[in-house]
Amino acid sequence: MGFKKAILILFTVIAAAPFYGCGEAEKEVPVIPLSIWGNEYNTELLTEIVNEFNSEHSSEVKLDCTISVQSESSCRSIVLSSPENAADIFAFADDQLSELADAGALLENTYDPDRIIAEVGGPDSAAGSLITRNGKVYAYPQTAGNGYFLYYNKKYFSEKDIERLDSILRISEENEKKFTMDFTAGWYLYSFFRGAGLELSATPDGLSNICNWNAQDTLFTGADVAESLLKISDSKGFVSLNDEGFVKAVQDGTVIAGVNGAWNSDVVSKAWGDDFAAAMLPSYTIKNEQKQMYSFCGYKLLGINAHTREPDWCRKLASYITNEENQLKLYRITGECPASVKAASSEEVKNSPVVNAISAQSEFSTIQNVSEAFWDASNRFGIIISGGNKDGKNIQELLDNMVNGITAIQSGE
Repeated sequence: MGFKKAILILFTVIAAAPFYGCGEAEKEVPVIPLSIWGNEYNTELLTEIVNEFNSEHSSEVKLDCTISVQSESSCRSIVLSSPENAADIFAFADDQLSELADAGALLENTYDPDRIIAEVGGPDSAAGSLITRNGKVYAYPQTAGNGYFLYYNKKYFSEKDIERLDSILRISEENEKKFTMDFTAGWYLYSFFRGAGLELSATPDGLSNICNWNAQDTLFTGADVAESLLKISDSKGFVSLNDEGFVKAVQDGTVIAGVNGAWNSDVVSKAWGDDFAAAMLPSYTIKNEQKQMYSFCGYKLLGINAHTREPDWCRKLASYITNEENQLKLYRITGECPASVKAASSEEVKNSPVVNAISAQSEFSTIQNVSEAFWDASNRFGIIISGGNKDGKNIQELLDNMVNGITAIQSGE
């Protein structure tokens, strides 16, 4: 064979061969579409996390994720109404887990359940026992302390002032400012009823609630609590505001103290600057006595739709989204305490006034455990109370109607 001919043959073989870069062949990977439901606070972070996941798994897959906003509080009803059309991965509050799992809407974690349990403190921890049913893990804890506490502006209040709601209201009124708490939401009304020793919880099957907020034979009756709520509503230093209203009133200077959650900590901190402070809830007056206000507490979880077409990649991605590093990233955005024990014990988290407030409140908080019927019934009652019961409706009848609604049995479908 001549030299020129040999060179030509070699060139032809090289030209026909696949291109190799850095010693490895370029490889096409499958593109897998997934949908994720987050909340309005973390969609940008979810996008960042998915991009990082894709980078780490670039030789295996590319996840093409559609990320949209869906409230964690209403996720249960949306998923159960049409499980096949729900997102592959979705966030929800811990009180929804039982119904979602019992309806077969949650996919079991068979990827790394032992690691997930270990990171939240073991199987006997609150989070560990919460996400486990019949020895199987059905969710991925993301944040702890899903509750509420007191924000206050140190320009107006001392640490002593914020121990009693009466003094908070008085100082707010003297300064022509407001203290706020959403009286239309049963989530917050729970503070007063539980503080008075009255009870609320879901039934074991999760289809209804046990509630004695209308009790007439207890040390503090439901009517006693309602009267306290009406006195607070009547104060010139009080305004009932929902979450959006709370943020706006803090920013425009109207509100100088309020009960809300960690998700708004960044907004409040920026508005009040060096005067920003947080603490456990105060006590309130009922029948001339002081009773400590309680709060709900709990976890925000990620779940995987049992109807997903990509169970393996969903499990891997959900685990990645809720790992220690990404929980810390979420904390830096929202101020919500990580569910990971190690992340929660980091210096940056332990130095947070919000986390310290949640920790102080924890002695007077209970895991949120209610069925869907609670929300609408307590909302209807709260609207009347927050408006001062202008029509003079009978308080006991209002309480009885509310409890009848709260304890109504729901369909198991």
